[in-house]
Amino acid sequence: MNLPRLLTTRLTRFWLWSVLALLLIGSVFIFAGYWRIASQQQQQQITILQQQLLQHYRDGQLTTLSDNWLPPLLALADVSEVRIWQGTQLLQQFLGVHADDAQRSIRLLLDDKRNIYAELRLRSPLYHYSLSVSDWWLLLITLLVVLTLVRLGYLWFSQQLQGMETVAERCRLILKGRYSQARNLRSVSHPRFINRALSKILDELADARKERARFDNFIRSNTFLDHETHIGNRLFLDNRLNALSNAQGMMAHGVILLLEFEELEPLGGQDQMGDYLNLNVAHISRLLHHQANSVFARRSYNQLAIVVTQISLAEAEQLAAKLIKLCANLLPHELANRSNSCHLGGAYFKLGDNQQQLLEEAEMALRVAQIQGVNSWFMYDKGAVDAEFARGSVRWRSFLELALAQRRFVAFAQPVFDADGKLHHQEIFTRAKEPNGTLVRATLFLPMAAKCGLLPQIERQTLERVVYELLPNAKPDAVFSVNLSEDTLMNNDFMRWLRTLLLEHRDLAPRLIFEVDEAVASGCQQELQPKLRLIRKMGARLCVDHVGLQVVSSQYITEGRFALLKLHRSLIKQIHLRAENQLFIRSLLGGLHQTDVEVIAEGVEQFEEWQTLRVLGVCAAQGPWFADPEIASGT
Repeated sequence: MNLPRLLTTRLTRFWLWSVLALLLIGSVFIFAGYWRIASQQQQQQITILQQQLLQHYRDGQLTTLSDNWLPPLLALADVSEVRIWQGTQLLQQFLGVHADDAQRSIRLLLDDKRNIYAELRLRSPLYHYSLSVSDWWLLLITLLVVLTLVRLGYLWFSQQLQGMETVAERCRLILKGRYSQARNLRSVSHPRFINRALSKILDELADARKERARFDNFIRSNTFLDHETHIGNRLFLDNRLNALSNAQGMMAHGVILLLEFEELEPLGGQDQMGDYLNLNVAHISRLLHHQANSVFARRSYNQLAIVVTQISLAEAEQLAAKLIKLCANLLPHELANRSNSCHLGGAYFKLGDNQQQLLEEAEMALRVAQIQGVNSWFMYDKGAVDAEFARGSVRWRSFLELALAQRRFVAFAQPVFDADGKLHHQEIFTRAKEPNGTLVRATLFLPMAAKCGLLPQIERQTLERVVYELLPNAKPDAVFSVNLSEDTLMNNDFMRWLRTLLLEHRDLAPRLIFEVDEAVASGCQQELQPKLRLIRKMGARLCVDHVGLQVVSSQYITEGRFALLKLHRSLIKQIHLRAENQLFIRSLLGGLHQTDVEVIAEGVEQFEEWQTLRVLGVCAAQGPWFADPEIASGT
């Protein structure tokens, strides 16, 4: 029983016993007063009898007690027997009618010198006041009425105190930061003004938090979004390209496409040109919706940029053809030269290519497309496509299925350190092993696994490795984090298996962190809530990954009750030289003020970056500056 309920119960019991004790004490005092009145009345009658006996003794008539005056007087005083003694000698005795009912005796001294006294045997003062059957019924009814009133008073008192329990519970939830639960826990009992005040404050706090999220979104939008088309701006594009590259060059395969529109002036005013651009942006966004790992931004007034990673050269050429065909169909009919108004240039890149050279190649391809004189596209291809990425979909499926059957997925762990240099947790990455022992990067096989529907099986095998091998052999305070994709979270069979696994290993669940991509957490809140709630109930923690990769409201963080938040590497790279990225992180941390959410940085490569992040308030980080991923050994 919680403390407020315990105090209420004790207070209510104290009140009840106090009322009962008051009734009992009152009854005792009433009976004592009644007994005293009856005794005093009997004593007055005995005093009169003593005076009469003393008078007769003085007159010498004590030995001849008269039956005329004594019996009425004895009956009036409830005296059953009178005996006159001289020392031990009985001089006279008079028996009344009810001599056997005598309960007590008293002595009345008549002559001290001769030692003559009268012994009176009396009945109880309440003898004539015994309760009849009707009196007993009346007493019982009175007692029932009193008990009923006490019971009603007890219920009323409990109901009044119940409001204080609600207030105490709401205060406890507020102290724990569960503001939404405190808002929903309303009470119509007293004290109502306190509940109304708490409800009003919580409503205003909720509005303030939403306003803070809107303000945070506004800052993010003004920093990374184009105001007219509401897609990424040039800074957004540069950040994404920086995140896809390091000092050795690009870290994955892909393509960059530059789409440029000509002859926009004949459209009329600024509004018409803006409507045309927004129309193209809307259709292109729908086309890229099913293209994973895509970046869409406005590079200049009439130029759009698209970056897609983990795509083959043939798929990149198909995408370029679809884009130029789509834009050509959307051209307004009032344009004088509709056949030569949009052009697309692309550059296919591989692992290690230089970022700046890549942009130059894409611009060169765009100029070649413009020289052709029609709505066309041109792909700049150096002819060097990574052999690993050239696998066909059938070969990828067979490779992944064989790797699952032979359990050839290797777990790598990258440590995350807090501001004090202590190990916070370890994030688990997965690589697939070829039959010859070569390791295949996750950036290569995960998109193919998603296309083949094998992600839930791969992530299940990774989680089994963590629970059955790494956690039992690690230190008692070691914590591991595992990434879960949208396909895995939406897989009912996987969630049932996960529930059974966490139930069987309840002691290990608090040492597990499940990471969810920001795009999934913010875009599928209603569908994800039951899944995330299940994970939280089992004792594991939740982390949202790749924060800042997209410009979305941060309201989902508190609604999803995430415990950790990981900033995308595009925000971290060269942050000590990028004031706009620092502004974004400050705004995000300000929105998470007075919450228990821990903010962690990914991809820290330099000491200056980590130093700047610590000043901003980031509590932990991971990246090459600390340690590279290594094969997880569980020790």
